[in-house]
Amino acid sequence: MFGEKVIELIKESERNRDTIDQYNDEKVRQIIEEMHVLFKMNMADANATTENKSLWTTVQVRHSALERNKRCLLAYLHSRMGKIKTLRWEFGSALPSDVRELLSDSEYEWFSKYSTSLAAYMRSLGREIGYSGIDLTENLRPPKSLYVEVLCLTDYGKLELEDGDVVLLKKHSRHFLPTSECQTLIRRGVLRQIT
Repeated sequence: MFGEKVIELIKESERNRDTIDQYNDEKVRQIIEEMHVLFKMNMADANATTENKSLWTTVQVRHSALERNKRCLLAYLHSRMGKIKTLRWEFGSALPSDVRELLSDSEYEWFSKYSTSLAAYMRSLGREIGYSGIDLTENLRPPKSLYVEVLCLTDYGKLELEDGDVVLLKKHSRHFLPTSECQTLIRRGVLRQIT
């Protein structure tokens, strides 16, 4: 029956609304093949409708199936793009390798372009008042306190704070740092907040 594969794809996407699943290249390919078959059948029958008007209803039903497949496929891709945007805001411009593997090549290319555009926009902010840009991804949630205690999970090296102090981030070292300075490193997995 027409449209079964696309319904499976939508259900798969809706199962995990908050996370992104592996791009289902095989099912997308099958849906596009089904659409090509429907289109070819419609073309053949549309050309024959001049002699046989009874085929017109069949052509209309197939056309509706084509439109439905197209809308559902676009909804699937739009949903994934929204999730990819969220990944950029959560992880920054560098995705972890396990998340990167979930994206298709086209999606990763789109992520890179979106990331570049967002970075250019953030650099442009605040120029009128003398800033070299504002990092909008820094504080996605308002901080509960100005300073947080963090544990360094990797040998990161030196971190220069806004006030000019330099902190050496070594594996298993603990620090009491300004929240605004370490939010990005916490999201990247370099630091872990100690609660």
